Amino acid sequence: MDISKPAARLAEKLKPRGDARKHTRLEDALAFCIAVLLIGFGLALLQAAGLATGGVAGIALILHFALGWPTGVLFLLVNLPFYALVYRTMGGEFTLKTLIVNAMLAGFGALAPHVFALQSKNGVFAALAGGVLLGMGVLALARHRASVGGTSALALYAQERGWMRAGHVQALTDFLVLAAAATVLDLEHLALSVLSALTLSLVLVLNHKPGRYAGF
Repeated sequence: MDISKPAARLAEKLKPRGDARKHTRLEDALAFCIAVLLIGFGLALLQAAGLATGGVAGIALILHFALGWPTGVLFLLVNLPFYALVYRTMGGEFTLKTLIVNAMLAGFGALAPHVFALQSKNGVFAALAGGVLLGMGVLALARHRASVGGTSALALYAQERGWMRAGHVQALTDFLVLAAAATVLDLEHLALSVLSALTLSLVLVLNHKPGRYAGF
């Protein structure tokens, strides 16, 4: 049986269309709210379990454990030095969206203690669920041409300058963040933090691939 023609028709149907409609401003705004909820709850769950993760989220959690400041506010402050890199690599609109998202996360972090409280009873669940929530939040932002900034912008900048591939830079920065977490976490919580970082990365690897999504 010749399956080449049906296979070709299926490939044509699945191929991204060049006329895919861009997201509207309202759709972007709704997606940002959803992403902030996912990322905010992911951070809150990891914080309740005493865990960190990779990237700028991990830096914010480590500083929270060391200083006691709200994680959402730290998320915004940690990102400040990276905005120039975001603008350099991704442009003005992407930078503005990233700034808006970080401001929303800061607001979520300030409001969260007054509206809900989380208690973690199982570190493995917190690591896995926290990683998934963060990953899906970051994915939602990527679908709408935004990000949480931070080390991902550094990775793109390093690749653009020819210093190192973006994936390698991201892996290196995650390693350094988790190494820094060893200064405030015991061995068990550090191992669970590594699990959270791996879960986050897996969510992005499985879902964020070129050609899988046509509209922005």
